[in-house]
Amino acid sequence: MAILDLDSEIRDLLANSRTIAVVGLSDNPERDSHRVALYLQRQGYSVIPVNPALSSALGVRAYTDLESVNTPVDIVNIFRRPGYVPEIVEAAIRIGTRAVWMQLGVSNKSAIQRASDNGLQVVADRCIMVEHHRLVR
Repeated sequence: MAILDLDSEIRDLLANSRTIAVVGLSDNPERDSHRVALYLQRQGYSVIPVNPALSSALGVRAYTDLESVNTPVDIVNIFRRPGYVPEIVEAAIRIGTRAVWMQLGVSNKSAIQRASDNGLQVVADRCIMVEHHRLVR
């Protein structure tokens, strides 16, 4: 696949996805990861929290890592520092997700290339909530 830059490509990804694993989701309502995940949940997405420090968030079970998630994931949404992105992308490849979304301020060139080389769609350095509100809602 490739890096998605066109509005039409991002719109298609969001419109054709149902399950989003949010890696680094916080249970603190003041954190961006929490606000974004709550927005996605309210838009009808199944949001799966991935954070080893939590047992649940947003009323659903949290998982320690992507490979513990027991349901297919359409998009892996990353709220971690860029240095953690390569290992998250490797896990995303292993679980067979369709896309990796690196939030604003989160980008890692080698991880983007690795994800793309392995057939994943990639969105980097964009907010999934902002793009959803702009393109889909």
